[in-house]
Amino acid sequence: MTSLTAFIAGLPKAELHVHLVGSASVPTVLELARRHPDRGVPTDEQALRAFYEFTDFAHFVEVYIAVNSLVRTGGDIEALVAGIARDLAGQQVRYAEITATPDSHLVVGIEPDAVAEACRRGRVRAREDHGVEISWIFDIPGELGLESGERTIDWVERWAPEGSVGFGLGGPEVGVPRPQFAEVFKRARSLGLHSVPHAGETTGPETVWDAIRALGAERIGHGITSVQDPELVAYLVDKQIPLEISPSSNVCTRAVATLDQHPMPALMAAGVPVTLNSDDPGMFNTTLGQEYGIAHDVFGVDRDGLVDLARASVQLSYADEPTKLRVLDEIDAYTRA
Repeated sequence: MTSLTAFIAGLPKAELHVHLVGSASVPTVLELARRHPDRGVPTDEQALRAFYEFTDFAHFVEVYIAVNSLVRTGGDIEALVAGIARDLAGQQVRYAEITATPDSHLVVGIEPDAVAEACRRGRVRAREDHGVEISWIFDIPGELGLESGERTIDWVERWAPEGSVGFGLGGPEVGVPRPQFAEVFKRARSLGLHSVPHAGETTGPETVWDAIRALGAERIGHGITSVQDPELVAYLVDKQIPLEISPSSNVCTRAVATLDQHPMPALMAAGVPVTLNSDDPGMFNTTLGQEYGIAHDVFGVDRDGLVDLARASVQLSYADEPTKLRVLDEIDAYTRA
């Protein structure tokens, strides 16, 4: 292990863009697949890894839906939370905003209160067993349309557990116009939830503009095609709207051809606030630590820049102030040592 690899491994971190189902490690998915062998997800490790070789973003969504179909009970949800908390703790992640998709669980028959209780119990266990503080972002699966958006906000209004901080929109961007969800996001914001939709990953800058104008976006999931629009880049800098960037994810889904062509360095150079994330680490065979390694090895971010990225993820999070101060102090103490 090189000295920088070791430094990254020990660096206290936060993660703001990681999906509950997509985070599941291969062993966790195999456990669920063997519990529910009728769902079409491979129960053999080698076959599962081949299952995760995506041809494009549409194929990724198809596989994601299949894996999500393994989640049939509140206990399955809790198993996912326990798995991600364990994995985050192993990477020195102190705080994470995890995106969960309640409607995907509701449509397979899990009771609304069982979804909420699994999130509540999982969050408590993450803190008690692994020292990881979790907050929740609840998102709409865009492929299910406006009706799903309305079901999602209905659930959030009644059942959102403690630690809920954001409301998002995931799934495909193509064919899923952001403005149709304007009223749903208005309801979410009225509850005090922050607007954090995906946009500008597989579609152009206009989707990011839509997310800002129609959905009141305060942070953007991905947003990498913003680099194509100088006016939008200037707006993101002026309004300090962060982009949640996940380099390996973008390559795995073919949103970006290669890491060498990734726009993160250009966006950082322009002054756009960015955070570094793993998105769906179980499916993309990555970790948050590996993403920091990419930032250094491919994007040329030096040691101090990596610390700045770690601090930015805390500062741009929706953690409460005591949590922010605690993690920032840990980062500072670690870098001094």
